[in-house]
Amino acid sequence: MFNTGITEKFRQIRTPFYYYDLGLLNATISRCLQEADRHGFYLHYALKANSNAKILDLISSNGLGADCVSGNEVSMALAHGFPAGRIVFAGVGKTDDELRLALGSGIQSINVESLQEMEVIHGLASAMDKKARISLRIIPNVDAHTHRHITTGLEENKFGILPWQFDAVLDRLRSLDRLELQGLHFHIGSQITDLDVFKSLCDRVNEINSWFTEQGFTADIINVGGGLGVDYGEPDKCSIPDFESYFRIFSDLVELHGRQQLHFEPGRAIVAQCGSLISTVLFIKEAVNTSFAIIDAGMNDLIRPALYQSYHKIQNLTSTGKKRKYDVVGPVCESSDCFGKSVILCETKRGDLIAIRSTGAYGQTMASRYNLRDLAAEVYSDGI
Repeated sequence: MFNTGITEKFRQIRTPFYYYDLGLLNATISRCLQEADRHGFYLHYALKANSNAKILDLISSNGLGADCVSGNEVSMALAHGFPAGRIVFAGVGKTDDELRLALGSGIQSINVESLQEMEVIHGLASAMDKKARISLRIIPNVDAHTHRHITTGLEENKFGILPWQFDAVLDRLRSLDRLELQGLHFHIGSQITDLDVFKSLCDRVNEINSWFTEQGFTADIINVGGGLGVDYGEPDKCSIPDFESYFRIFSDLVELHGRQQLHFEPGRAIVAQCGSLISTVLFIKEAVNTSFAIIDAGMNDLIRPALYQSYHKIQNLTSTGKKRKYDVVGPVCESSDCFGKSVILCETKRGDLIAIRSTGAYGQTMASRYNLRDLAAEVYSDGI
């Protein structure tokens, strides 16, 4: 991904910064759309993965809808060209102001996550003289076999409506005349690499969709969320996820009724591999049983390793020396500010450039100014 010419240009830019390969992003979007279109599927990009303005402009220009989880994400999606009729709004704790924004903007659907939320939306819609298009977010109780912090489809999770509440939900739908059921929504987690998990999801989707149809409520849209993982270990060999196999599972196994549409919410799978966090080595510190490579990027720039104990491939872009092991750490006043232990790098010295790969998703979008550090800049392949 990084040739000598790009690396030399990086030396002219103040680090740390996020570098985005827009060519790879375009190729990933194209492949995803190609495979989805093959089956007549609809896509909503999950803004929580990366809400960078230039990336949003590129994604919206390719015709994807938007999956939002806050009022500000809804506003951002609208501002960057996503049509209101292709925006869905999920989240277990939407404020009244966020719901008013969604209702006033005429978005495609509000994904309802509780019985009480149904009643609140009905009241707000009545006050605004609006009809609220909703989807029911369902807990299918399917284990995503991923990190517990990003698992969302089990009964123990805070998200969605449980099957034993279905009868009560239908009673509310019959009595709350400002609510219009549009879809059933399922999302079981993120960074799922075992595709058999999605087969289990399809089984539950079929059972639940059939139950609602038998009760006289056939939703127009079945939204199976996102979750397709990426290869953090080999970002160059596997730069684009296997969208073909992923979508084929749903095409083969999901049983749609009548004119129902199947919708997806990819996020990480689209943007993760196009981004890298570029940093400079500040110091090499020899310690007991290890050597620290202290870089100028910190956990405030990329929190995934500290929060999820996640792995990112780390490369020295400017050394061809003998291989050594380093603990690659940042400057933040936390021992958890560590990007990788015993990382094998070419012999590393002060001033070397380091790339932390596969950071296009949940990198810049989760950054903070902890320790009052500056936010990392963004640099694009078409601008260097």
